[in-house]
Amino acid sequence: MSELFDEVDEEVRREQLKKLWDKYSIYLIALMVLIVAAVGGWRGYQYLEAKKAAEAGAAFEKAVELSDQGKHAEAEAAFTELAAKAPSGYRTLARLRAAAEISARDPKAAAKMYDDIAADRSVAGEQQALAKIRAAGLLLDTAGYADIQQRLEASTASASTFRHTARELLALSAWRNGDTTAARKWLDAIAEDGETPPSMRSRAEALQALLPAVAKS
Repeated sequence: MSELFDEVDEEVRREQLKKLWDKYSIYLIALMVLIVAAVGGWRGYQYLEAKKAAEAGAAFEKAVELSDQGKHAEAEAAFTELAAKAPSGYRTLARLRAAAEISARDPKAAAKMYDDIAADRSVAGEQQALAKIRAAGLLLDTAGYADIQQRLEASTASASTFRHTARELLALSAWRNGDTTAARKWLDAIAEDGETPPSMRSRAEALQALLPAVAKS
């Protein structure tokens, strides 16, 4: 008898499964088709992105070669095109290099480009900080100390990657603008930082020697 009941139960289960399949099979098939299409679409997207990155990398290297060969107008055009069309990583690098190419003929325009990069929140923090440093360097001969201070003081913090360069630029700006107190402040900061590069430390010592002696009280 138990075997008979088992057979009946099995038949009932099969009948229930058949009804479920008849009712929902179209949805299951559609779901599987969607999954296959989604996987295929994702793989296709990954392939296209990898292809774009490879093409951008090759174009970037070609632009660098043009710059190294002294073909700055061509390099500038190549970097500018990449900055407009390349994937995000290469786009920022191309913007930085385009500004560097332009800096030789138009420092103010290049500084504006660096300022735009520094203000762009889609750009990585270190690249923003680098853009600030480069813009300040281009404006060092023409901008007042207050302007350079506003641009760079935040970059002098002990955790900042470019703190050494920021301090040196601030010291130079203060010295050129006749602010010996500020110049001495940044030169002291350079001297007191144990991680200051030796060459920069030497330059700071040389500039320190040009400052008037501190009056003894």
